[in-house]
Amino acid sequence: MLHRTLRASDIETPGRLAELLDAHAYLADEGLATACFLALRMGRPLFLEGEAGVGTTELAKTLAAVLGAPLIRLQCYEGLDAAQALYDWDFARQLLHLKAAEATGATGATDAVRLEGELYDRRFLIARPLLKALETQPSVLLVDEIDRADDEFEAFLLEVLSDFTISIPELGTISAKTPPVVIVTSNRTRDVHDALKRRCLYHWLEHPAFEREVAILLRRLPECTETLAGQVARAAEGLRGAGLVKPPGVAETLDWTEALITLGARDLDPGLAAVTLGAVLKYREDQEAVLKNGLLRHG
Repeated sequence: MLHRTLRASDIETPGRLAELLDAHAYLADEGLATACFLALRMGRPLFLEGEAGVGTTELAKTLAAVLGAPLIRLQCYEGLDAAQALYDWDFARQLLHLKAAEATGATGATDAVRLEGELYDRRFLIARPLLKALETQPSVLLVDEIDRADDEFEAFLLEVLSDFTISIPELGTISAKTPPVVIVTSNRTRDVHDALKRRCLYHWLEHPAFEREVAILLRRLPECTETLAGQVARAAEGLRGAGLVKPPGVAETLDWTEALITLGARDLDPGLAAVTLGAVLKYREDQEAVLKNGLLRHG
């Protein structure tokens, strides 16, 4: 259920936005709250980069909750093209419409022209995320992991974000009356072109500081003890500095803590930590390195 719609102009300061995000259990630091506030007020997309699991996707979800707007997510991947992101025609329904017309005896030239026009009626158009975001007011559009898409799609996205207008040959031009709030994320698996970044405001998300990660754990997992939260946050801090293939992000820290709580832990016992490593480290090499080097003894 959506909350009351909140306009960007209703949020007076970055601090106020941070409070609203906090009310939805997202603890944003001053830099992120300011970048997000400016993106809202200036009507610019916000480009977020950072390691996987630092909270870029969660920010978009929480911002949608704050604004009382639906979140529309476009998950990027290699081979994604404009049609898959924009719209498609429902060929099955179009075919059924043709068969229904044939059953009623619509065969003349006039009927053929009418039928052709009907086949490309708006009711047969399937809106994909980008079109859906333009037609939904208000909305929050999350373009997730743009670095996984191809260069061609990146150029297409830049064009859409420039004027929030698309052209459908059979229907005409569709423009957003109120542009969506746009969050673009990247895990930096490849460099994103400068042209797209220039269109956006930019912010790099670091892993949270120790105190903030403890606060996140306690906020998101109320059954977590302060002792456990502090020990897990300290252990995660150590793992991030251990040169692992995939250091844990906040998402993994939350998963690890939840696993420990599920097993009844109130503090980070090294033995229990070792058998629950699968919740925080997702590469065998990382788990072996941690156990071999005794990195959990200081958790």
